[in-house]
Amino acid sequence: MKPNPNPFSGTGVALVTPFDQAMRIDWPALGRIVDHVIEGGVDYVVSLGTTGESVTLDAEEKREVLAFTVQHTAGRVPIVAGFGSNDTRALCDSVREQDFSGIDGILSVSPAYNKPTQEGIYRHYRALDEMAPRPILLYNVPGRTSSNMSAETTLRLARDAKNIVGIKEASGNFDQIGRLLRDRPAGFSILSGDDALALPQLGMGIDGVISVIANGWPRAFSDLVRAGRAGDFDRARALHFDLMDAIDLLFREGNPGGIKCAMAAMGLCEEVLRLPCYPVSDPLRTALRAEVKRGS
Repeated sequence: MKPNPNPFSGTGVALVTPFDQAMRIDWPALGRIVDHVIEGGVDYVVSLGTTGESVTLDAEEKREVLAFTVQHTAGRVPIVAGFGSNDTRALCDSVREQDFSGIDGILSVSPAYNKPTQEGIYRHYRALDEMAPRPILLYNVPGRTSSNMSAETTLRLARDAKNIVGIKEASGNFDQIGRLLRDRPAGFSILSGDDALALPQLGMGIDGVISVIANGWPRAFSDLVRAGRAGDFDRARALHFDLMDAIDLLFREGNPGGIKCAMAAMGLCEEVLRLPCYPVSDPLRTALRAEVKRGS
C-alpha cells in the first residue's frame, strides 16, 4: 500500500522557463504563464522538466524557479518538480538538498546517455525512492534518453517502491502502454507524454497527460483530456482535430522552440532559448503565428 494519495491525473503542464534578452530568468513572464495555465484549467503544473530547459539552469536558478513557482501558484494546483540525472548519487544529493515545502511530487527522467540495463534503471529509481520526501512519477522518454524502460521494469517499481505512484510514458509504444494499463497495481497512474497521441491513449484508459501544448492552449487541451477521461469521445475527437495543426507545428523543429514561439505570439514570454536550443526558423514562426491568430 502506497503511503501517499496520488493526485496526479488529468492535465499536467510541463512549464517553459522564460528568459529575457540577457538570458536571465524572466520572473514576470513566469508569473503570467503560471496564471495562464491555472486559469486555463490545468490540474497541476510541472516545473523544471525538459520543456523548462532544466539542463541549462544552474543549481541556484533551479531553486529560485521552484521557490517562485510555489509562491506564485499559492496552492491553487499541485506542483511537481523535475529532478533527473544520469548519476544516481548526484540525483539523490540534489533531492536531499531541496526544500520541498509547497512541492507535491517529483518527476524523474530515466538516466540518459549511460544506456543502463533494466536492472540498472530499477536500482537507480529504488535509490531515489529510498530517500525521496514526496511521491515520484517515473518518466520514460527513449527519444531523449536512448534507452527504453520496459513495462516489466516499470511494473516492478510500481510494486516494490513505496513512493513511486505513476509514470509519464513517452515511448509512443502502444503495446507497452497497454501492458502497463493491464497489469498496474491499484492507484498507479499512467500518464502520456505525447500530446499528439493523447486521444487514442485516453481511449485505452490512461489517467492523463503531462503536456507541452497546454502552456499555450491550456483550456482546449484540458477539455480534451477531461472529455476523454469521461468517455465523451465525440467532444474529445473534435478538440483533438482542432489542435492537430498546432501540435504538429510545435514539435516540427523540436521542443521547446515551438511552444516558446507560440507563447511569444500570445504575449506570454519572449522567444528566447538557451543554447544549444535555438529559436525556430522564419517559415515555422510565420506558420505558428498564423495558428495562434486562428485560435484567438
